[in-house]
Amino acid sequence: MTATIDTTTPADSVRDALEADRVESHLNPPPSYDLADHPVPTGREEVWRFTPLKRLRGILDGEASDAALATETSVPAGVEISTITAEQARELGELAPNERPAALAIANAAGATLVDVPADFTSEEPLVIRLKGGSVEDLVWGHLLFRIGTNAQVTIVLEHTGSARYCTTTSYVVGDGAHVNILSLQDWEDDAVHLGRDAIRVGRDASVRHAAVTFGGDLVRMHANVEYAGPGGEAELLGLYFADDGQHIEHRLFADHNAPKTKSNVVYKGALQGQGAHTVWIGNVLIRKVAEGIETYEENRNLVLTDGCQADSVPNLEIETGEIAGAGHASATARFDDEQLFYLRSRGISEKEAQRLVVHGFFNDLIRKIDIPMVEDKLRETVEIELAKNVLKDA
Repeated sequence: MTATIDTTTPADSVRDALEADRVESHLNPPPSYDLADHPVPTGREEVWRFTPLKRLRGILDGEASDAALATETSVPAGVEISTITAEQARELGELAPNERPAALAIANAAGATLVDVPADFTSEEPLVIRLKGGSVEDLVWGHLLFRIGTNAQVTIVLEHTGSARYCTTTSYVVGDGAHVNILSLQDWEDDAVHLGRDAIRVGRDASVRHAAVTFGGDLVRMHANVEYAGPGGEAELLGLYFADDGQHIEHRLFADHNAPKTKSNVVYKGALQGQGAHTVWIGNVLIRKVAEGIETYEENRNLVLTDGCQADSVPNLEIETGEIAGAGHASATARFDDEQLFYLRSRGISEKEAQRLVVHGFFNDLIRKIDIPMVEDKLRETVEIELAKNVLKDA
């Protein structure tokens, strides 16, 4: 079904206001739909230096294809899903792409899927979209737009499984006073490649919790962006990831405080095990001159479980005004805590079991923060499965 779009939205005025105070971030190129503004990277660019480009298997040069992911949806009554054009997605206020993969996805996806959540909507049933790939030989482009109405309350779960080379951009335009809880789960087969960008515009006095959880795939590079359509918006960005032998998992965050009295809080935790496991976390917060009275904090913790792993963690703050309520960041990468292990071992717990308990304790607070009961047990079970591949292999 093709939607009829009312283009009388505040998106144009919002974009004009943003352009008036546009500050170029050194980690986030200016947004543009023109592919010429996003040249094919060489790997020497700051935003690409951690990514093994050869393992992208041609995505960054890719052309449109007919390949698609199998889709299964569970949609609460009142929510509508339709197909719109890329031009209509712009008119509805999606954030323009600030990297080549997102621009390619929009150019090659032949339209966008619009998920429309009406104003004042509320439901205890989550909105679930399951996407499954059939083969890593398939190059699939995705373009999704979630429009969340004023004062709506909704939980959204996006689940990725199977195998493919998948490049996608997903936008969330969140209305004033709305409350949204989002989970993006990457549980691919071992050969999959996934380049994804989740771009969120938070309305006035709205709140958004976005969680990115990554377990599977050969290479997964996720980019979460947040900006604000008015004062009082709050964004909580959470992440959980577990890298095994040879996996490359990369998460990049950009919180653009372009309105006063807004908040952002970032907490990402990851574990690594096995030869060649590599994780990358790049956090960046831009506080513009107009963003007085904002609060922000970003934190990344990595737990290295075996030899042969590498975790890169780079938090950044770009501050254009001193009139802020608070801003800070923290980053740590470490092995098992010897004191914790000693405490558990002294109570008769085996070394392997003690390690298992420490890892589950490391992740449990974050799983509870995600606050989506239907996936909590699944996440804990997947952590256990990951541990069994290496740390608990001989237990």
